[in-house]
Amino acid sequence: MVNNASAVVDAEHPSAHGDPHSDPFTPPADSSLWRQDFLLGAATASYQIEGAVNEDGRLPSIWDTFSATPGKVLAGDTGAVACDHYHRWEQDVDLLAGLGLEAYRLSTAWPRVMDENGAPNHKGLDFYKRLLGRLKEKNITTFVTLYHWDLPQHLEDRGGWLNRETAYRFVDYADLMSRELHGFVDAWATLNEPWCSAYLGYGNGHHAPGLSNLRFAAQAMHHLLLAHGLAIPVLRANDPRSHKGIVANVGRGTPNSDSAADRRAAELFEVQHNAWILDPLFKGEYPQDLFELWPGSEPLVLEGDMHTINTPLDFLGINYYFRTNVASDGGHGFKDVPLADVERTQMGWEVYPDGLRDLLTGFKDTYANLPPIYITENGMASDDKVIDGRVEDTQRISFLKRHLAAVDQAIKAGVDVRGYFLWSLMDNFEWAFGYERRFGIVHVDYQTQKRTIKRSAELVSKFLEDRKAQAQ
Repeated sequence: MVNNASAVVDAEHPSAHGDPHSDPFTPPADSSLWRQDFLLGAATASYQIEGAVNEDGRLPSIWDTFSATPGKVLAGDTGAVACDHYHRWEQDVDLLAGLGLEAYRLSTAWPRVMDENGAPNHKGLDFYKRLLGRLKEKNITTFVTLYHWDLPQHLEDRGGWLNRETAYRFVDYADLMSRELHGFVDAWATLNEPWCSAYLGYGNGHHAPGLSNLRFAAQAMHHLLLAHGLAIPVLRANDPRSHKGIVANVGRGTPNSDSAADRRAAELFEVQHNAWILDPLFKGEYPQDLFELWPGSEPLVLEGDMHTINTPLDFLGINYYFRTNVASDGGHGFKDVPLADVERTQMGWEVYPDGLRDLLTGFKDTYANLPPIYITENGMASDDKVIDGRVEDTQRISFLKRHLAAVDQAIKAGVDVRGYFLWSLMDNFEWAFGYERRFGIVHVDYQTQKRTIKRSAELVSKFLEDRKAQAQ
């Protein structure tokens, strides 16, 4: 391990390397991204970066259990150390501020701030107070996600998100955090990507807790959304000046042919990926087509639940990464038909910026009460290496430029998009893929914890500097 001081690389001078005139990133002059009120930041998540899983009273989470189970995570990796952010948070805030990023989206770890009886763990709370306090000192806008998948293991032992009681325990957690962090947070998100928590965690077993049953997935989703709906009024009462919302990952489905069956398959893909979450939030009902796709999977819904879930929001966070090309499976569903000769990332995901624009404009047309949108995650994994002290992540630079252009197109089409968060600030624990897949704009050497700013970060920093100068 290196000490904190030597772990920062070029944090104060992010544009020190390379020809500043050779810039393949800067948006055109008519882009909405030049607006001073368009927020540009970066995002992380607690389990992916913090480490320190056994320190200061933190309890085990479902991801500690899952990643310690042989065969669940690539190379047997775990989040036990991750980016050691719990000990290096000061240098990481300096890194963020040194790049000129205007906003930071982070998540708090439920197992770090409460014990099994729901009593506060002040050491864990103090960590987030110090972190958020420093961010505010640096004039960085703070977006805090309460749940980015790290459910306390003791709640999973009682059924996890299959148990309605977990929704009420989440409200206790939201109540504690919004009372303790009142004034430190500009925007609260209840959940990150409930689709992943429900489907990958309970539907196909790819994520913690590793269960595989579509009925489980549908019930887990209902309790996740119920937890969200119950928490919003508590957040409003405790921290009225902040904005409140939720973060959904969305996917673009396209038909493999123009046949009616394939077009229907693409519709069903988007029903299970998007409408499953957005219809309850903005229409107060589940899409009935979902149960055509998954017959017999209807969740147990109690009277008043859908009204609770349908509570008005200040913003919707959208996470977008790729599209899925699908065909009819010959029955009532769809099957993936990967396209040949298309650009893909290290994850194998197709690079398809038009999908982001199409989804945003589609949501505007579908949901009359759609709140303002932030792109809360967008980015890509590549096999980045430090060569002579530099990381030339050319594909990421192109990826970001094209996806920001897609956001601009959506704004010009009338969608109220107010900001964009790069995923991720730094390379980190990529869930079931461990440490092999690198999403950061800052490279992390996991042996030494040395941070190295990538070329993409330099160019984002240069754009923000230019935009700031334009306003003066």
